Amino acid sequence: MKVYLSVDFEGVAGIVDWDQCIPGTPRYAEGCRLALGETNAAIEGALSAGADEVVVNDAHGGMHNLDPEALAGGAAYLSGRHKPLYMMQGLDESFDVVFFVGYHGSISGPASTLSHTYNPEVFSAVRLGGQLVGESGLNALVAQHYGVPIGLVTGDDVTQEETRPFAPDAVQVVTKESATRFSATSLHPARSRELIHDAARRAVEKAADAALRPPGIDQPVRIDLEVQTADMAEVGSWVKGAERVATRVIRIQSGDLLEAFQSFVAVNYLTRQAGGR
Repeated sequence: MKVYLSVDFEGVAGIVDWDQCIPGTPRYAEGCRLALGETNAAIEGALSAGADEVVVNDAHGGMHNLDPEALAGGAAYLSGRHKPLYMMQGLDESFDVVFFVGYHGSISGPASTLSHTYNPEVFSAVRLGGQLVGESGLNALVAQHYGVPIGLVTGDDVTQEETRPFAPDAVQVVTKESATRFSATSLHPARSRELIHDAARRAVEKAADAALRPPGIDQPVRIDLEVQTADMAEVGSWVKGAERVATRVIRIQSGDLLEAFQSFVAVNYLTRQAGGR
């Protein structure tokens, strides 16, 4: 049983401010500690159910936030910037189940702690086949391409609602109830880890019993990216497979889910250059 674990920060219990998420800020070390705790809970829960290999993809910010030596269970650690598949780097058909840990809500949805969709300075909304989605929906493209189901989702209440269409059989852990984009009522970290450990165990058991379905995104896929400025839309249209369909909208259409996701990642990287700072 091989488990793929994509880890973000903003959905972790106790994290409510960018100071806990950005290197060099006063409480970044605290954020790293909290995220590591939930990551290890997921690893240990998976191993307790018989998983024999776990790969952790650090998917937050610069993507080198966790202490490799502190990861539980001898898990492999995939880290560093400029990954071709970004938050889903390293996933392939050899995996049995995907875990989303510490995930957060989209920039365009209801109030969710530290909500954004990949880059809040660029994207103001993302639609997949006309449906507003967040990072979980976009990342589900890669899971579906490889035929791997999403078995565990941890994050705030908004995240769970946004992810459910792409992970209908997943075990969910609500780590906090968002009040606004910068406030939430969190579980105590110890309690959050207990629940994640148990949920990860159940997710692996469901995967072993073939009780999880991969995402069922309609194909060919259409991704509409609403960006902050016309300049960003122009730059984004330079990416292969992308076209500018309105003043601030970039569209990606493809019969290949992985190709569509790769085009999105390229737009994400390239449009950072049109930030206007």
